[in-house]
Amino acid sequence: MTTQAPALRVQMDEMGDEHVMTSVATPLRSDAFDKSDEQKIDEIADKFASIMEILGLDLTDDSLAGTPYRVAKMYVKEIFSGLHPDRKPEVKLFDNTYGYDGMLVEKGISFYSNCEHHFVPIIGKAHVAYISNGKVIGLSKLNRIVRYYAARPTVQERLTMQIAEELKAALQTDDIAVYIDAVHLCVSSRGVKDTASSTVTSHFAGKFLEPEYKNQFLQSIQNA
Repeated sequence: MTTQAPALRVQMDEMGDEHVMTSVATPLRSDAFDKSDEQKIDEIADKFASIMEILGLDLTDDSLAGTPYRVAKMYVKEIFSGLHPDRKPEVKLFDNTYGYDGMLVEKGISFYSNCEHHFVPIIGKAHVAYISNGKVIGLSKLNRIVRYYAARPTVQERLTMQIAEELKAALQTDDIAVYIDAVHLCVSSRGVKDTASSTVTSHFAGKFLEPEYKNQFLQSIQNA
């Protein structure tokens, strides 16, 4: 990798602090999944060892010797596992045989993600709702959809929109609401180091654009 010019490094650092989102889709190369998980883990471990060495850490120390592999495995198998489309939750629809025509709200879905600008955690809760068009899904699938899209480097705006679009497609309805309240460690642990603030994003579609449904949803998630 070539060394970046000082002006470019400053520009990129400022862009990260400005919380720029370039697209709704996660930016991925066309060859993103050509390598197996094992290959990725081996390569990341090797490169992370180099980072630790540059920082001056002693990799012969018993406590640090296994860190590169542990970090690499965590990246591929856990915190960035949502990058791989094969891990997308399978959604099975069921007939709404009981005829429930109100909104269904799943609130307080905890998730962990990572800021794509600094690769530090985003910790939050998502609240989602839908109105059945004749089909329903198991409640756990709502949690799994949130956590699948959270398990990748992202910004909160993109995460909100990805969850909403996935719910629309899975449930075959536009009557969707998504509300996310999260703490960004790129704000609380670095930069301004503000530990008191959180970031809120939302997406309303279909009937949830109407004040009656939107207000009912927002009231239902208060203090969640």
